Amino acid sequence: MYLLYSLLYILALLLLFPSEYFKRPRHLRSIWLHEKFGYPQISSSSRGSDGNRTLWVHAVSVGEAVAAATFIREYLVTRPHDRIVVSTITDTGRAVAAKQLKGLADVIYLPFDLPGPVSRVIKHIRPDVMVIMETELWPNLIKTLSLSRTPVCLLNGRISDNSFNNYMKIKWLFKPVLDMLDVFCVQNESYATRLKEIGVNPEKVNITGSFKFDVKVKDEQLDWARRLSGPVIIAGSTHKGEDEIVLAVYKRLLVEHPGLDLIIVPRHPERFDDVWTLILKESVYCIRRSELAEEDLDSEISSAVILLDTVGELSMIYRVADIVIMGGSFIPHGGQNPLEPAYWGKPVLCGPHMKNFPFIKEFYDSNAAIETSSDKLYDDLNALLGSSVMRDEIGANAKALLEDNRGAVGRAIKVIGGLMGDSYV
Repeated sequence: MYLLYSLLYILALLLLFPSEYFKRPRHLRSIWLHEKFGYPQISSSSRGSDGNRTLWVHAVSVGEAVAAATFIREYLVTRPHDRIVVSTITDTGRAVAAKQLKGLADVIYLPFDLPGPVSRVIKHIRPDVMVIMETELWPNLIKTLSLSRTPVCLLNGRISDNSFNNYMKIKWLFKPVLDMLDVFCVQNESYATRLKEIGVNPEKVNITGSFKFDVKVKDEQLDWARRLSGPVIIAGSTHKGEDEIVLAVYKRLLVEHPGLDLIIVPRHPERFDDVWTLILKESVYCIRRSELAEEDLDSEISSAVILLDTVGELSMIYRVADIVIMGGSFIPHGGQNPLEPAYWGKPVLCGPHMKNFPFIKEFYDSNAAIETSSDKLYDDLNALLGSSVMRDEIGANAKALLEDNRGAVGRAIKVIGGLMGDSYV
């Protein structure tokens, strides 16, 4: 089975290698090439002689890298001298991991899943435990780690409907790979059931919860936000096609709610200028956050559309919202994370496309968020703006649900401690 897999992998690599190489910026090509063939750009002598360990964490892309960073920061509170290596597949995942874990971890590209590159990396890193975030299974990597008696753990695991159906079709291929993993830490009972149906030993499966609930937000009041006279609607992490929807609804609401402010926060910085052009076409009072004078704190902002065209302020600005509209959910993208506004106890409205966050159903069922649509958005916002009691109730429910589900990272750290044979947990 492994021979067949390796032959198919080599064939795919020959076909895709040129495009994968040349699609990367020039400054990354040499690094990518070396690391994909098993020559990571890290020190091989970071481990001390006092029992400190090496933890290798694999996070395929941005979402997994963010979850990994949450886990690693908490892990290092308990074991500050351990060596951490993080591997990713994508350039953006690598950049996010490097930024969030600067000074805390070495970040590399995962090598090609062939015996040679994989063996070289393992020999160089010498991991005591390998952690795979969510569900990123590479047969040769896992087999080689298993042969070297390195424990492998799946953390924050999840299996979507599509992935589950695909795994069931090729169960014969992945069952031997899954058998080599030592522990599976999954987000909920549904994912645990799916793993067992695929054939994973039930004794290996642990329900530890989702790392997303362990969100930590910088508790800082932004000076410019104090100028907002409110009420304030924030459309967070919007995608192309959603800004027009929000702007049209805002103009209708402004008639009945004078003084209403809207903050639009595009998900991707490269869209800032395009969204600004859209806003200008609406003939509304509008401001770019980057042009706000920080020292002009006495003048109020009212009846304005503000484009948040800076990076790193969204999680903090949610604290001033009266209502939050969740971006990525009004188009077939799958939604963005509603837990940051929940941290501040804010009512959240989500469109029909939230498949990336299956826990949202629990929020709907607990009156901790509202499921809406483009057609219903005006009516739902108008109802919330007209009732502070409704806003407070939904926001409080969201915060309570978030608090009830926290602790997944701590539970995962205990599992890793057990794999390392430590008694510090």
